[in-house]
Amino acid sequence: MCRHGQTTGDTEDRYGGSYDDHLTDEGIKQSEGLAEKLKKSGIQKIYASSLIRAKETSSILGKKLEVEIEEIPELKERNIYGVLSGMVKLEAREKFPDLVEAVKDYKNTIKGAESYEAAQERMLTGFKKVLRSKEKFVAVVAHGGTIKSIFRKLIGKEISRIVDCGYAELEWNGRNLDLLRSDGIEIAPVQ
Repeated sequence: MCRHGQTTGDTEDRYGGSYDDHLTDEGIKQSEGLAEKLKKSGIQKIYASSLIRAKETSSILGKKLEVEIEEIPELKERNIYGVLSGMVKLEAREKFPDLVEAVKDYKNTIKGAESYEAAQERMLTGFKKVLRSKEKFVAVVAHGGTIKSIFRKLIGKEISRIVDCGYAELEWNGRNLDLLRSDGIEIAPVQ
């Protein structure tokens, strides 16, 4: 499971979520670096979210790894920010301070947003398509929220931090999903 590279929304300090933005030059370099790290991993296919930043990252990986890419729209990031999506954070704090405070808790659902439960169900539906893949080694290019949701629900671990192009190597044995190793993903200590 791989997170996409840095985006224009990151550098412009915008609320992301379902905001559909492109990779920056740095995000392209990060994606190329990720492709280099995964070059000898044996990946046979890439599954990607339908948002532009994930498609651009997966395109870079696909070219380097010489594999097919399949889009899975259900893997897209949650629309957690509703009316704040795409808005510069400073402007949002001035116009909608209550909403800015509310979105600090991922379980909250503000006006125009997708509920956490609905998003998690959608993401799990998409991820189950990956688990049914006929290929033995696949990559999934998605988003921080998607990866956190999968970890929370299927691995029972909380992610405290995930960097651009951070990734985790997971193993599916037909019943359980296990974390083998990660790069750029920090697991929160057990409370």
